[in-house]
Amino acid sequence: MATEQSQDASRDSSHQTQSCGLSERIRKFRPKEVFTWQLARTLAMGQGLAGLICGTAISSQYLATSFHVNTPMLQSFLNYTLLCVTYTTMLTCRTGDGNILQILKRRWWKYLLLGLVDVEANYAVVKAYQYTTITSVQLLDCFVIPVLMLLSWWVLKAHYRPVHYVAVCICLLGVGAMVGADLLAGRDQGSTSNILLGDGLVLISATLYAVSNVGQEYTVKNLSRVEFLGMVSLFGTIFSTIQMVVLERNEIAAIQWSWQVVLLFSAYALCMYALYSCMPIVVKLSSATSVNLSLLTADLFSLFCGIFLFQYNFSGLYLVSLVVILIGFVTFNAVPTPTDRKEPDASSSSSICEEGYYDNSVASQDDITKQEVAVRISAEEEEDAVVVGRSTKM
Repeated sequence: MATEQSQDASRDSSHQTQSCGLSERIRKFRPKEVFTWQLARTLAMGQGLAGLICGTAISSQYLATSFHVNTPMLQSFLNYTLLCVTYTTMLTCRTGDGNILQILKRRWWKYLLLGLVDVEANYAVVKAYQYTTITSVQLLDCFVIPVLMLLSWWVLKAHYRPVHYVAVCICLLGVGAMVGADLLAGRDQGSTSNILLGDGLVLISATLYAVSNVGQEYTVKNLSRVEFLGMVSLFGTIFSTIQMVVLERNEIAAIQWSWQVVLLFSAYALCMYALYSCMPIVVKLSSATSVNLSLLTADLFSLFCGIFLFQYNFSGLYLVSLVVILIGFVTFNAVPTPTDRKEPDASSSSSICEEGYYDNSVASQDDITKQEVAVRISAEEEEDAVVVGRSTKM
């Protein structure tokens, strides 16, 4: 009886402690500590990336509808070539361990896989539009979020809290509102020739994107943004060239070139180039999961532009969806997601970042300082011991 009373008392005390802790956190809540300039900058940069994706979508749609050009690998080839000319050349001009030859000698197979994954992710999602509807692509493309969180937890050792899962659910709710608005506005367009194959391609693309983004986050936070872009674009150019020659040589030969077509190809390539160049910066500032949550608004930006360019029907749910997704994004970034950062190995620690420093230079300097202090203390203790010994003998 006494044991049961003590257990009840302990439960009551634990509940009181939890309620007091919650009320204490609510009472100490400071909006300025959450809504910081860091959060505003991350939000603005993320929406800038979404705007670039909107630019690629509009240029691709103009090419497909107005000029009957459907060459996704050619468009990807232009993007990878621009990146290769810029960032692979920078790696070639480097000396020491940051040179492209040293990187290829140590990690060539990793970047080969990342380049292949990135190319096939882009191709699979474009190919899916030939078999399924826009609504299915928008819904199933969100599969990248849970896969990305799982890979971040497994590979990057990211620590997610309940608020992060709530934020993701809020963002997905906003996507659901966007899809509902599409259905009400009659935008359930696209092919239905093989919905099962199209949906499968979307899921495969989302999984590949998650793998690519996790590799990107690890590389830019532990090695170098220039190294990631230079190596991925190198292998991406190779794979996209092979795939373009094999699959799209007839479509490319049938293109009726004009200044409008050239302008649309250039707009697509420049938007993708800017997207790939800026995305590692935002990923390093926040995380790959945060960036992908921010990119959920890209479809909405395309819809808003389509209202004026392609005479889409407007629905008030589009605005509701935009607000809900942004709320979820802010909620996710309001609480940090720390990771168990492991020290890079000898080969990776010698890789120099684009700023000209090692990523762990601050930590290394602190360790050196601590070691020097420890050596000085031990030396002083030995000297004191010698003095005491001499005085004892005397």
